[in-house]
Amino acid sequence: MAASIRTDMVGAKEAVRSLNKIEPGLRKQFASDATQIAQPAIQEAQRRYDFVGWGISRVQGVSRTWAGPAVGGRKVLPFNLNKAKNGLKVKVEGDRRKTAVILLEQRDAGTAILESAGRANRNDLGDALGPLLPGRTRVLGPALYSKQSEVSEAMQKAVLEVIDRVNKELR
Repeated sequence: MAASIRTDMVGAKEAVRSLNKIEPGLRKQFASDATQIAQPAIQEAQRRYDFVGWGISRVQGVSRTWAGPAVGGRKVLPFNLNKAKNGLKVKVEGDRRKTAVILLEQRDAGTAILESAGRANRNDLGDALGPLLPGRTRVLGPALYSKQSEVSEAMQKAVLEVIDRVNKELR
């Protein structure tokens, strides 16, 4: 489950994709820098998961073990606060088929289910957790939007530095 702040920068995807062509390991360094830049949003989401953890065990359907077909039969619930906090990752994409270059995503399947339960189709878990608009998440999206200005400005600066470096190296 990924949350995003949309900032369009022409050439960002191509620059990220060509980082390893210029110098091996440069893309890995950029991914590390992106993770550092996104730390305020990650910390805010982790802080908000603390508040979710207090009342989530009382929600019907969350405290039981659940292993559905969406996760290949693995047991992903009950909700685990430590797994929720550790599941937040920054992912740098260079794939031509993807539209996003930098994603903040929840890698823990159980937490990702709780983030988005009931937004596409009504179900008991979504009803118990509360209404959710399509395209929204319960914790990750609001946390990211609360730190939008801080993260967005620093990320734009980092991407522009990468684009400049790629342009200099390719000339």
